[in-house]
Amino acid sequence: MSSIQDYQGLPSTLCTGCGHDSVTQHIIKAFFEAGIDPTTVAKLSGIGCSSKTTAYFMSTAHGFNSIHGRMAAVATGAKIANRNLCIVGISGDGDTANIGLGGFIHLIRRNVPMIYIVENNGVYGLTKGQFSATADADELPSIDICKLAIESGCEFVARGFSGDGKQLVPIIKEAILHPGTAVIDVVSPCVAYANYDGSTKSYNYIKQHNEKTEPQNRESALQALEESHQQGQILTGLLYRAPQRKSLLENLQLPQTPLRDFNRADLAPSRDTFARWMARFR
Repeated sequence: MSSIQDYQGLPSTLCTGCGHDSVTQHIIKAFFEAGIDPTTVAKLSGIGCSSKTTAYFMSTAHGFNSIHGRMAAVATGAKIANRNLCIVGISGDGDTANIGLGGFIHLIRRNVPMIYIVENNGVYGLTKGQFSATADADELPSIDICKLAIESGCEFVARGFSGDGKQLVPIIKEAILHPGTAVIDVVSPCVAYANYDGSTKSYNYIKQHNEKTEPQNRESALQALEESHQQGQILTGLLYRAPQRKSLLENLQLPQTPLRDFNRADLAPSRDTFARWMARFR
């Protein structure tokens, strides 16, 4: 019988008080309570402080750090190669809403079955605190990851706060069960560069402006997100869920056998079979 210790990873090297470490503990608790075998999990990330998170949970899981903004593409390939893996992608606001924006949108469009967690602090903490696209800077409009996900067709969209495990752990457990792409935007304060008075990604701001909700449909979710933004509130909770579209695996009509388990004979058709295939294109 497994214990929660089986879901632990390496000791964190992040700053003391970093919201990302709290997210790690919530992930550990959610997967333990859901009874997911860590050896069936693939944890993927890009580049940035958030990308270190994968080292801190489920040491026996498969793991891969991709390059900046390309985690979505690697996750897509991993799920196609082995449909039995539970894919957990950990990304940052820069990794998702800046350089990785295209990959994020197309991952949703394809409805890749996976959990996509964004540790959102509004800054590039690894390169000394430059604002990311999700920062509420006066000069530029910020990108709302949840709003973008819903508009792009995602059918499981939630937002949480790293300091609220009572809300976030159940959301992660629900995401594990979702048959398509599940996006969870987690406001995760950076204690080094974004925890000052006036920052909308600080601990104090989130605690004072956190408004919990669960909209019932796509239109009400988008309206609630827009209204909360105008009022300076941070809307958290399961914002939208409607598993109606086929997943990427279904659309590609992939076999139940993972592609990684096919042998050479399966992948090398006979001359007659190949000729029949080619005849279809004449």
